[in-house]
Amino acid sequence: MVTKIYIVYYSMYGHVEKLAEEIHKGASSVEGVEANFGRMSEKVPETLPEEVLAKMGAPPKSSAPIVAPKELAEADGLLFGFPTRFGMMAAQFKAFLDATGGLWGAQQLASTPAGMFYSTGTQGGGQETTPLTAITQLVHHGMIFVPIGYTFGAKMFGMGKTKGGSPYGAGTYAGDGSRFPSEVELEQAFHQGKYFAGIAKKLKGSS
Repeated sequence: MVTKIYIVYYSMYGHVEKLAEEIHKGASSVEGVEANFGRMSEKVPETLPEEVLAKMGAPPKSSAPIVAPKELAEADGLLFGFPTRFGMMAAQFKAFLDATGGLWGAQQLASTPAGMFYSTGTQGGGQETTPLTAITQLVHHGMIFVPIGYTFGAKMFGMGKTKGGSPYGAGTYAGDGSRFPSEVELEQAFHQGKYFAGIAKKLKGSS
């Protein structure tokens, strides 16, 4: 019996995508788990025009697989990743979730375990407010929020280096865009993928 984990994310500059790649590795390391990951659905347009993205220095989108909102119902577990805008999820990802009204109407995501990971520009930019405010999306769908808590261990308490992430999920700091996830942030992302996949597998096995 295979447990399907979908890792769905939006990444403007590539920081969230780096976390998604490690989360994918972590989830795939669990026996009996199949982890898929991709960008936003091609049916959900980028809210910013190409000329604006170019002025912002956003690189071209990667060739990662595309996930459509309706496909979320196929998953046994969902991990959502997004950058922060003023302490909340980016509008692009909110638009993606706004397109899941049909799934909500049929309650197709109810009881599905879900987790989050994210990127912020600064230490006060929303490492906790971003996932906290995003939980409302899960609640309305009746999904089961699976945080990592402090299961990452001692590295959760390290004060010697700048580190993103929180008990809510893996995270990173982008700074001016030149900073990418550190080794410990990537380790935490791998841990989240593995930890989440294990829980999703247990929940599917008990159903």
